[in-house]
Amino acid sequence: MKYYLIVNELHLKGKNVKKLEEIKAVFARAGKQCEVLPTDHAGHAKEYAKKLSSDGCENTLIAVGGDGTLHEILNGVSNFELNSLGIIPFGTGNDFAAAANIPINPVEAAERIAFRAPQYIDFIQLSSGLRSINAVGMGVDVEVLKRVYAGKKHGKSKYLRSFIISAFKFKGIDVTIEYDGNIERHSGLIAALGNGMQIGGGIKLFPEAKIDDGYMDLFMVDYISRRKMIAAFIKLMRGKVNTLKKAKAVRVKKAKIITPQDNFMIQAEGEIYDNIPIDAEVVSGKLKFYL
Repeated sequence: MKYYLIVNELHLKGKNVKKLEEIKAVFARAGKQCEVLPTDHAGHAKEYAKKLSSDGCENTLIAVGGDGTLHEILNGVSNFELNSLGIIPFGTGNDFAAAANIPINPVEAAERIAFRAPQYIDFIQLSSGLRSINAVGMGVDVEVLKRVYAGKKHGKSKYLRSFIISAFKFKGIDVTIEYDGNIERHSGLIAALGNGMQIGGGIKLFPEAKIDDGYMDLFMVDYISRRKMIAAFIKLMRGKVNTLKKAKAVRVKKAKIITPQDNFMIQAEGEIYDNIPIDAEVVSGKLKFYL
C-alpha cells in the first residue's frame, strides 16, 4: 500500500514545511511509503483521487488540509474497495476532523494513519452524484460562506463573524422536506443534513450525529424573530439546538430538501454549488477511513 499526502500548495510554506517533514518522518518510522502531491487549482485533489483510485492498486489518500480538500478527494474516488481515506488537519475549520476525533496536531494525526487500520464510516450521497462526508445544506449556511469567501480575514473567527451577520440579515428560505414517508413545508433559516457534528469551524448543528451509525441527521430551523436571535445563537454554539422551539432534528436514512426557487445554492463541506437538488441517502459499509 502507498500513502499519498494531497496538500494545497498554498500550505507548503513557512512553518508548514517543517510540519510536512515531520509528517513524512512518521510514515518513514512506520515503514510506510508516502508521496506528497501538491494541488494548485480548484478540483486538483479530485483529479488526483480519480486517477489514483482507478490504478488497480491499494492506496491511502490523505487530505493534508481541511474539509474542502477532503470533500474533493471523496468525490474523486472511483474504487472504494481498494482505497482508504484519511485527514491530517491543516485547514481552518476542520469540522469533520472534530467529528472523527482526529487530533489537530498533524504528527499525532499522521500516527493515527501510519500505525492503525481504517474503519468503515458513512457518507452522504446525492442523486446528482455529489458526495458529502460532513454536511450538506441550504439557507443561511450558504450566506455565511459567501461572506467568508468575500472577506479578507482568516481564521475561525471569520466563520463566527459571518454567521452572526448572516443570521440577522438572512430573510429565510421556503422548503419542502420529505423523509420517512413524511412531507413537511417550512420557511426558515436553514435546512441541512449532517454526517458530522458541526459546520463553520465549530457551529454544532448536529450535536448527536455519529459518522458510523448508518444515519444522517436532518436539521431544520424555522424563521426566528430578530428579538430571539441572540438566545437562539447561544444555544446553537453550545450544541443545544434541540432545545430551540423552532428547530427540528430527525435521524434519517433518506431525505429530500426541495425549494421552489428556480435558482438556488447549496453547500457541502464549505463548497458552494448551484442548482444541485438535495435528494440524499446515507451510504454505509463502503468508505474506509482512518479514525
